[in-house]
Amino acid sequence: MADPPGCCSACATCLLCPYSCQWITAKKEKRKGLRTTKYDCSWFIFLFCVFLFTLVWLYFAIIILNDFHNFNEFIFRQRKLWLDWSLVLLIATAVLISYSSVLLVLALCLQLCGQPLKLHWVHKVLLILTALVVAAAFTGLGVKWAEEWKSARISLQATGPFLHIGAVGGMTLLAWPLASFIYRTRSAGLKVFLLLMYCAAMIALYLAPLGITSPCIMEENQLPPKPALVGHRGAPMLAPENTLMSLHKAVECDVQVFETDVMVSADGVPFLMHDEELTRTTNVQAVFPERAALNSTAFNWTDLQQLDAGSWFLERRPFPTVQSLSPGDRKEAAKQRIPSLEQALEAAKQSNISIMFDLRPENHSDYQNFVNVTLGVILQSGIPLQQVLWLPDGFREDVKQQAPGVQHVYGRKRLENEKEPELHVNLPYQDMSSEEIRQYRQDNISVNLYVVNQPWLFSVLWCSGVSSVTTNACQVLKEMKHPIWLLPSSTYFMIWIVADCVSFLIIIWAFVLMK
Repeated sequence: MADPPGCCSACATCLLCPYSCQWITAKKEKRKGLRTTKYDCSWFIFLFCVFLFTLVWLYFAIIILNDFHNFNEFIFRQRKLWLDWSLVLLIATAVLISYSSVLLVLALCLQLCGQPLKLHWVHKVLLILTALVVAAAFTGLGVKWAEEWKSARISLQATGPFLHIGAVGGMTLLAWPLASFIYRTRSAGLKVFLLLMYCAAMIALYLAPLGITSPCIMEENQLPPKPALVGHRGAPMLAPENTLMSLHKAVECDVQVFETDVMVSADGVPFLMHDEELTRTTNVQAVFPERAALNSTAFNWTDLQQLDAGSWFLERRPFPTVQSLSPGDRKEAAKQRIPSLEQALEAAKQSNISIMFDLRPENHSDYQNFVNVTLGVILQSGIPLQQVLWLPDGFREDVKQQAPGVQHVYGRKRLENEKEPELHVNLPYQDMSSEEIRQYRQDNISVNLYVVNQPWLFSVLWCSGVSSVTTNACQVLKEMKHPIWLLPSSTYFMIWIVADCVSFLIIIWAFVLMK
């Protein structure tokens, strides 16, 4: 196989060595008889497929970062081991995508230089392992975290236009090595097959925007108001969750609602706590080692007040933002204790923000008494009842009778025969489409979606017209004055046509030039 003009023998040798794992000298006679066989072509196609497979997984890995704190909490509850698994995920994904990318680039350069694609067996084994690892990751995602498939679909509303341009650009660049291969191969059937496949792929990409929809493709004057922020357990990236410090940090982030979780102690005192056990967010294993595995409601208020609810935040660093805390904030965080509902209501009243909470555990045998005790604390606190947003479904009618001013928030969509005059809905962001959000907004139904941490997701929901979002990252979303991107439909149409035309001209030029 002859070297094409401009491909020096040293470069060809340097490309062959890492790809074939053999040092083949650059002399033509030493390479005489080496050529790319159909078997080699099949391995190149497999390499290209593995690259695309890992690229798709990289996209998923970035998307699920919005919800990865939930995964960290799940692992802790199962294994009592705290680790930011998102770092493990990103590092492993980066290694896989880097490996397949380097091999693919080497193969394309070898093809342009007219060199044989003799992939070494070590690379073949590693590529098969890469494909199996990514397939296992997708399988695990589908089995244990199926809602993330919905997250991926939503993400396409934010990334679709840009993925289209990137895909068109990438496929356009493939025209050079494809043209080189077609002009060099002697198999007419293979030539026709590759050309048809490439043309079909490009036509599909050129027409892809016909199927791309995004709520952010709109005129500037059609943009709905910015969604209000609801602090998920306060501001858990800036302070220990479900503490008074977290509430105050949330107020600094301009949140309108402090979202929390309430449990009732063994002696009847409602307090803030999310987990059924105290091990994740307190030092209960050090203070009460023999009782650490008990339900949070098994402790009386005196016992709960002895627990440190802040040091874990500094030690485990549940979010990367912990590293950037000031010395004053670190000192304050270390002093945090489990707050009672009464203390939280007083702080919310003084800060003039609403408080929304779940009452846990819902399956407790004494749940009705929990409801009555919690209601009693609310009524005695003096907080305006319209600032209290009630989430629990159990004994809701009793709550309406005893505290008619409390706002009720429902974890469901509206019913066909909806009887609530002012419906407030609180749902996972995966459970509502942009069309449903728009319809609810037109019907004056308040929609709060949780948990929204990433700016891209906040932008999509903002463009859709959601009323509010529950977030861990109030300090990030507070600074957003505008969605990440907003394009009038006419502008997007022009970008689409220009990108496709430029791509088509470059492809024609590549085939003419390579010939």
